[in-house]
Amino acid sequence: MYDFTYSKPSSLADAVAALAGDDQAKALAGGQTFIPVLKQRLNNPSVVVDLAGLGLSFITVTGESVTIGATTTHAAVAASKDVRNAIPALAALAGGIGDNQVRNRGTIGGSLANNDPSACYPAAALALGATIKTSKREIAADDYFQGMFTTALEPDELIVSVSFPIPAKAAYVKFKNPASRYAMVGVFVAKGPKGVRVAVTGAGQGGVHRHSAAEAALAANWSADSVAGITVPADALNSDIHASAEYRAHLVQVVTKRAVIAAG
Repeated sequence: MYDFTYSKPSSLADAVAALAGDDQAKALAGGQTFIPVLKQRLNNPSVVVDLAGLGLSFITVTGESVTIGATTTHAAVAASKDVRNAIPALAALAGGIGDNQVRNRGTIGGSLANNDPSACYPAAALALGATIKTSKREIAADDYFQGMFTTALEPDELIVSVSFPIPAKAAYVKFKNPASRYAMVGVFVAKGPKGVRVAVTGAGQGGVHRHSAAEAALAANWSADSVAGITVPADALNSDIHASAEYRAHLVQVVTKRAVIAAG
């Protein structure tokens, strides 16, 4: 690692001020991506601002939504009876991220801020029509995700919480890399207050995205048969050592069908 100053503010305002005062300052949530990057000397921050002491680990459920604080761990979401009762698909998604060590350190806010193109939470946020509340504003999921590792967040803007409308039906299914457990293709389907929405992660070159053809088919007829014949062009999909673009195109079709079946 390179040398850096460590800061652990006790308030959100102080954390924002620390980030705003230095364009080389970086925020630390669970550290599941950031710490390995530091170890590999791929990032050289002047200050690391630890968000652990800001009181942003919480889960609140109402009759209409589930709101999760930014530093809430994946393990806490997976274990929450309130989340399991309100949005079982969201709890199941959290329980399938990484391994026990990752789930007990990684946070929902860190995942959404990083916006890894194979991460699971972005698919949930986009499919459920979530709202990301930050230190400055509220951002709809459709406006938040702007490409691979790219979001609408400004350099001194921190995620405070994420609110998910409670759907009538929802499920997340991923075809995971057996080593990393990242999604080679993951599909989250939902039918709820925001209509029928389908989000795909792990496949697109631009990161998480909505599957408009599947949404239209499911809005007309919510059944696995309605999406079974929908094909996805391979030219806009990822191709790497784990899977070709053509294979991922096939997986999108298969995994979408499985997600609809799982949703009921």
